[in-house]
Amino acid sequence: MDERFFTLPRCFFVSDLHGRTSRYLKLRAQIAEEKPTAVFLGGDLLPPPQAISPEFGGEKDFINGFLAPEFEQLRLQLGSAYPRIFLILGNDDYRFAEPSILDHAARELWEYAHDRRIDFGSYSVYGYAYSPPSPLILKDWEKYDVSRFVDPGCVSPEEGRRTVPVAASLVKYGNIANDLKLLAGDDDLKQAIFLMHTPPYQTTLDRAALDGRTVDHVPLDVNIGSIAVRRFIETRQPLVTLHGHVHESARLTGAWQDRIRQTICFSAAHDGEELALIRFDPDCPEKAIRELV
Repeated sequence: MDERFFTLPRCFFVSDLHGRTSRYLKLRAQIAEEKPTAVFLGGDLLPPPQAISPEFGGEKDFINGFLAPEFEQLRLQLGSAYPRIFLILGNDDYRFAEPSILDHAARELWEYAHDRRIDFGSYSVYGYAYSPPSPLILKDWEKYDVSRFVDPGCVSPEEGRRTVPVAASLVKYGNIANDLKLLAGDDDLKQAIFLMHTPPYQTTLDRAALDGRTVDHVPLDVNIGSIAVRRFIETRQPLVTLHGHVHESARLTGAWQDRIRQTICFSAAHDGEELALIRFDPDCPEKAIRELV
């Protein structure tokens, strides 16, 4: 391993593990070896409902049958060196799993960050799980972005399906821009770390493999991130933002980080079999390192 890894405070960031146990086992091994202070999980953590294998079906679901026991064992192994685990869900995760996430958060196994501010030493962690409308039918974690516009080929939040009912007025009129405004309030964000599943629009982090594709003769936008997130970062300038969602972005652009004015943005999404692990120090995020494990 590169000796530079050991010069950095131990902050890990991963995203889009999609219930792949091999990636979680790699993550657990890295945590046990390096003992980070904090681990950030950026959404799309669970297998899709249609992909849940029989061993995790019924009463033995993925969270209670695999994820929580793995972290429990890690906590027993590390004792006081067990890191703080901050997590959100993503647009490919089903919201009916949220109560299980909250149950284990109550036992301090991890900290559920969605729509919350959490103190982290001299920093503050803010979490936000929603993404703009996509072609997926599942809409538990999708919302309109800055208006009720939907890109060609995408399914609107009003037409998709949900595993947890939501008031029709919130589905119709809620949007990411207003949510972020309420989440941040008037806070000073100079020491803020934002854990957001969707990347900001028109960056190296939201580039999708949609080149040359059309829907009803309308060309598709190859940038599928959030305009609201982009504008929020531009105007509020948090210290660091952490993203996932667009698996192929790093492969297509050759970049897993970007900068919007003074804010440094990372993506841990990856379209290979490996675990994409980002190590970063909030005091000097420009020295972050990404490794495929």
